[in-house]
Amino acid sequence: MAVKRRTLFENETLQIGLFEARPVSDACGDVEQQSLNAVVLPFSGVFSKYDAPGRYVIGSPSHAVFFAADAPYRIGFPGGIGDRALTFRFSGSLAPEQLDTGNSDRLASHGLLPANAIMLRNLLWRRLEGHEIDEFEIETLGLDLLDRSLRSMRTGRSGLRHSALVRRMRAVERVKEAIALAPADNWSVARLAKVANMSHYHLCHVFRQMVGTSVYDYVVRERLAHTLGAVLDCGDDLTTIALDAGFASHSHFTSRFRSFFGCTPAALRRIKTADHVAELRKIMTAQQSALALD
Repeated sequence: MAVKRRTLFENETLQIGLFEARPVSDACGDVEQQSLNAVVLPFSGVFSKYDAPGRYVIGSPSHAVFFAADAPYRIGFPGGIGDRALTFRFSGSLAPEQLDTGNSDRLASHGLLPANAIMLRNLLWRRLEGHEIDEFEIETLGLDLLDRSLRSMRTGRSGLRHSALVRRMRAVERVKEAIALAPADNWSVARLAKVANMSHYHLCHVFRQMVGTSVYDYVVRERLAHTLGAVLDCGDDLTTIALDAGFASHSHFTSRFRSFFGCTPAALRRIKTADHVAELRKIMTAQQSALALD
């Protein structure tokens, strides 16, 4: 397997890097562990993190995955697709209030990113790709994104027995893995229920309870997260991007994109340059405020 790791930014508290993997199979790798806490944010591809026998979580462009310092894990690449991701490595002293498990809630090993965090991830990646890097800007963008990522992982007590919770987690992650491998497929509840080995009703109930969104909205989120890079690249036309992602038409894609990210794909392309970073931040702030009012 070809793996590339590159440090893009580093100071005394935070290290931001790029991780790229091109596996030759979907077999799990060797046991590893990180010397520092880490959050991984894939922006293409998919990986699985195993931290106990039979227990794993999926990392895709709509997720943040947490790696606790000194905790063993193994990484696999479903479908042999590989992935590209931003990595954030930091000590526990950087965000003690976020890493504290407390009594009422706990930090899960992964979380579903809100729209503004997905957009901020791609914005940060493009700033890091540039030849001129404003270190203060990169640090503030990075810490903002890390905060949003860690907050997405907060979860309350489930009230379920451990064995029941593990069974539900496995079923949900199998569904998420299937969607991540082919987000553009013509999915249905029936197909995904077979993947989860659940009834239609039970899948919809458990998925919303465990993930915080419906199965349909999750598929749309995955599709949109996969399209963000292509929209910002300005390579393919938007109709091609829409159809390749599994949307019925350009207008359907535009409507879903605007509802999720707070602006249309065409508008995002117009304001994606470095001179318009402030405008992108305004979009994310406005969308966050709108969500808080819902």
